[in-house]
Amino acid sequence: MKTIVALPGDGIGKVVLKEAIRLLNAAGFNANYIWADIGWDFWCKEGNALPQRTIDLIEEHKLALFGAITSKPKEAADKELVHSLRGKGYTYFSPIVGLRQKFNLDICIRPCISFKGNPLNFIRKKNDGTFEEPIINTVIFRQNTEGLYAGVEWTNPPKNVRDAFESNPKMKSFSNVPNEEIAISTRIVTKKASHRIIRAAFEYAKKHGYTNVTLCEKPNVLRETSGMMLKIANEVSKEYPNIELWDTNIDAQMMWLTKNPEDYGVIVAENMFGDIISDGFAGLIGGLGFACSANLGDYQAVFEPTHGSAPKYENLNPSIVNPIAMFMSAVMMLEYIGEINLAEKIKNSIAYVIQEGKIKTYDMLKLKGGSDSLSKGAASTTQMTDAIISML
Repeated sequence: MKTIVALPGDGIGKVVLKEAIRLLNAAGFNANYIWADIGWDFWCKEGNALPQRTIDLIEEHKLALFGAITSKPKEAADKELVHSLRGKGYTYFSPIVGLRQKFNLDICIRPCISFKGNPLNFIRKKNDGTFEEPIINTVIFRQNTEGLYAGVEWTNPPKNVRDAFESNPKMKSFSNVPNEEIAISTRIVTKKASHRIIRAAFEYAKKHGYTNVTLCEKPNVLRETSGMMLKIANEVSKEYPNIELWDTNIDAQMMWLTKNPEDYGVIVAENMFGDIISDGFAGLIGGLGFACSANLGDYQAVFEPTHGSAPKYENLNPSIVNPIAMFMSAVMMLEYIGEINLAEKIKNSIAYVIQEGKIKTYDMLKLKGGSDSLSKGAASTTQMTDAIISML
């Protein structure tokens, strides 16, 4: 029997994770769940949103299902610490980013695949005035531990850091800026991690029958970091003669997003660019209520929806949030551990409920949300889960 570390996190993460486990149980997945501490409450009480006891559990059991997390800017985070911990050097750091770096969960996979019949799917106007609904079948591979999200940055940088940066001629533009008025973030890209994520993208494309892999970067401006990734992509692509390598600039890719999204198969990018492009494609398949992801390392794996914690919805009773992103993340976990038939069973049930169209959460009805959503015809979170379970 598998042991899964259940990480509810904050806000609606606590709601959708419980529903996902209920669905997994109904589908016949036999597992032991250990609930672990993570999130904003533990930052406020302990000065640590990712306690060591939780790290130890994931280290031991390898698999985790994660709900959602709340993150706030530095000043706001400091103000919410218990009074006894303030001014003692505690610094808030996103626990999901911490998990990715702690366990080197460097491969993030974000499928953006549309369900037939979803009223939120992207549609496009044709020349004759009618509309068409292209099938989106794109999978984003996001390098998960480096880039702009690596956390190597300074406000009021120390002299040795400032001196190092000023060895670059481009820093002359900032030579007159006082130290206390400057903040520096770094974009760190390594050959090893770039090779790993790009090869993983090509392997996925080969396994699942995709005909192209797109490197989405900005090498014409970020000549060193994006340039390194483009060079490596060109090298790796030679080993996959049946898969075309395309490369696009992140800004142009966002512009083309609604022009021909059905043409893109697998996309690979650095951390921040991968974050941006995956949210963009998620918008074409219904939004973050349908956006799932896997964070994979050599030994550990964490599966999570990419939506936020939406704390304003946490205490609505009954809950109105769409649990499908969480469910599809659980499906990705099943696929990862080889439970392919169970994964297909759940995925097909979700697809049937969406296509049938009788049960729709508030986002699928294009409502703003709130306590009156149910009276306007929206299904509750529990009702959506029940409908999918009934199709199993």
